[in-house]
Amino acid sequence: MKRIKIITATLFSVCLLAGTTSFGQEKMSKDEKMQAKMEKKMKKEKTVMVGGAAMYPSKNIVENAVNSKDHTTLVAAVKAAELVDVLQSKGPFTVFAPTNAAFSALPSGTVETLLKPENKKMLQTILTYHVVAGDMKANDILTAIKKGNGTATLKTVAGGILTATLSGSAVIVTDENGNTATVTIANVNQSNGVIHVVDAVLLPAQDKKKM
Repeated sequence: MKRIKIITATLFSVCLLAGTTSFGQEKMSKDEKMQAKMEKKMKKEKTVMVGGAAMYPSKNIVENAVNSKDHTTLVAAVKAAELVDVLQSKGPFTVFAPTNAAFSALPSGTVETLLKPENKKMLQTILTYHVVAGDMKANDILTAIKKGNGTATLKTVAGGILTATLSGSAVIVTDENGNTATVTIANVNQSNGVIHVVDAVLLPAQDKKKM
């Protein structure tokens, strides 16, 4: 009788273990199916290559930017300025995104100085000066330029003004100091707006004086 009880208990344990393993395998299978479904959907998306990586319209501004090798400085600055949550929010936002080369063109030591905790407010102002509320595709900017008789005035999230004009077929963005940046890659669509890659850092008038 004792032997029968031991055998029964053993069989029960084996069955319980098998059931748990089966449940784990089933759960893993569902996760894998979901991942496969997401990957399949992403493959169908119309992407733009930026910094050696595909930018997916289903991802937000931060999720895409972190994959661009040309925007590591911008991403580091966004993190230091604690703007990640803002740029991951619903928006929509139009971001003029300077490349690493654009940041490198600033006076020596500028980036390092801006990334210091005590300069967070200044950094936030500079970064949000590159952001316009709304989803402005290239055609929207061109339309605004045409309506403005060759000049479009864009109010930034920082409160400053950017001016957009055309030079041939290229869109030129001018800051309050008269410095210009050219849009090198337009219409990088995001789930919460659009990115236009630019080749220079744009600075509000007050920050230009401080630097």
